Amino acid sequence: MTEELLIEHTIAYVKETLQNAEGGHDWFHIERVYKNSLNIAASEKANLLVVKLGALLHDIADSKFHGGDDTVGPAKAREFLKTQKVSEEIIDHVVKIIENISFKGGNVQQQFKSLELDIVQDADRLDALGAIGIARTFNYGGFKNRSLYDPDIAPKLQMSKEEYKASKAPTINHFYEKLLLLKDRMNTKTGRRIAEERHQFMEQFLQQFYDEWNGKK
Repeated sequence: MTEELLIEHTIAYVKETLQNAEGGHDWFHIERVYKNSLNIAASEKANLLVVKLGALLHDIADSKFHGGDDTVGPAKAREFLKTQKVSEEIIDHVVKIIENISFKGGNVQQQFKSLELDIVQDADRLDALGAIGIARTFNYGGFKNRSLYDPDIAPKLQMSKEEYKASKAPTINHFYEKLLLLKDRMNTKTGRRIAEERHQFMEQFLQQFYDEWNGKK
C-alpha cells in the first residue's frame, strides 16, 4: 500500500470513529492538529509518515471519554494500523506518541521521547491555545456542565494525574491549570513561536473577561 492510500484510509477511519465526538475532540480537532504537525515538521528532519499517523490517531479514543482509561486509544490505533499492514516499527512509534502526548496535569514524567512526538505534541498543544483553545475550553466546560467562573474556587497548580482527570473546577480555572502553562512546554522552535502569539491572545481574553465580570467594561 502506498503512503498516500494509507493516509486516506486513516482519515476515513478517524472521521467515522469520531463522527459523534464532543466538539473540541472531533474530526476538525484532528484535522487542525494534522495541519499544525505538517507545518512544524517542515522545519524539522522527522519521519513524516510517523508524524502524519501520530497526528491523525492521537485522539482516536481520548481517555476523558472512556472512563479515564489511557489504554483504549493506543489499542485502537494499533489494531487499525495492523489491518493496514503497517510495519511493527512504525506502529510501535505511533502508539508511543499516543501514550505520551497528553498533558495529564503537567506533573507526569514522559516515558518516551522522539522528534516525531515533539512535533505532534506541539501541534496538539497549539490547538489548546489562542481563539480555538478558548472555544474548545468553554465547549468542553459546557459539555461537562461546569460553571464559567467562581472567584471562591482557586486554580490548583500542583495536581496529580488522577486529580487532574477528576477535576470539576470552573472552566476559567483550566486556563491556569493547563493552557497558560503550555507556552513554556513547547518542544520546537516553530511551536514556541506560534504558541507565544496565541498565549498573548488568551491573556488579553482573560483580562477582558475579568473586566466584564466585575462590571468595569
